[in-house]
Amino acid sequence: MTTVLRTNLSEYKVTQALLDGRISSDIVKLDFCGPTPAHNGFKAMVRENKFDAGELAIVTFLQAKAYGKPYVLLPAPISGRFQHHCAGFNIDFGHLDPKDIEGREVGVRTYTQTTALWIRGILRHEYGVDLDKVIWRTLGDGHLAEYSDPSNCVRLPAGSSIPDMMMKGELAAALLGEDMPKDDRVRTLVPDAHNAAKKWFEREGVVPVNHFFVVHADVSKNNPDVVREIYRMLIAGRQQAEGGVPAIFPPIGLEANRKGIQLAIDWALDQKIIPRRLSVDELFDDITGSLG
Repeated sequence: MTTVLRTNLSEYKVTQALLDGRISSDIVKLDFCGPTPAHNGFKAMVRENKFDAGELAIVTFLQAKAYGKPYVLLPAPISGRFQHHCAGFNIDFGHLDPKDIEGREVGVRTYTQTTALWIRGILRHEYGVDLDKVIWRTLGDGHLAEYSDPSNCVRLPAGSSIPDMMMKGELAAALLGEDMPKDDRVRTLVPDAHNAAKKWFEREGVVPVNHFFVVHADVSKNNPDVVREIYRMLIAGRQQAEGGVPAIFPPIGLEANRKGIQLAIDWALDQKIIPRRLSVDELFDDITGSLG
């Protein structure tokens, strides 16, 4: 009998072979019924249990675990990258060093966005920025209904464009990731971001994860073979990735990701994103923690 799982998953190099059917299974069928892009389904996943499996941002997952939501992590990153380049500003309004954003307004889609966690942590721990002194201008709330943003977060008017506001000087800087304007006037807040990321990796050995694959706890409890099969499929997806797995990409496996997950936990607690310290091991159950 084949188990069918409602699955929320975007197309990346490492998931393309699952989505196009090159990788399949006799015991589990992944019903790719989530929205495009998958992050538009994260809120429904943690608030409504709308999906049985799929990708989830690491920050959303940490909050979900802290607030008792029934999902468990597989040690299988779906997306990740260096984040040093993800904070920018418009040089037309003057040069900014990282600490210059203290006391000023910085745009970010949501305070709990995973890219924002990583770049804020870099700004704080590498460049001494006091994050509590920054006014974070946000477009929306986070994925967890139980969570409220810190007091130094202020909502932007509906319909606002953070990239446009940054380019007009209405925001001192913005945390944008892939939405950073392709404009010669844009500079990274982290000086020489590319080399800074390279040196950070040489020291820390961590490629920050954006999204992991997760399953509903009941799936793991009642169908452990299905979870093992999904993990096999995810590994096969990496092996069949067109052009290979990106050179800068998080590894597979719990121990290989332990340091990166611990860093995400530490920074999420430090940035008032989770209400208590979590351990790496409690994010997994007996089945998912033993994979690989």
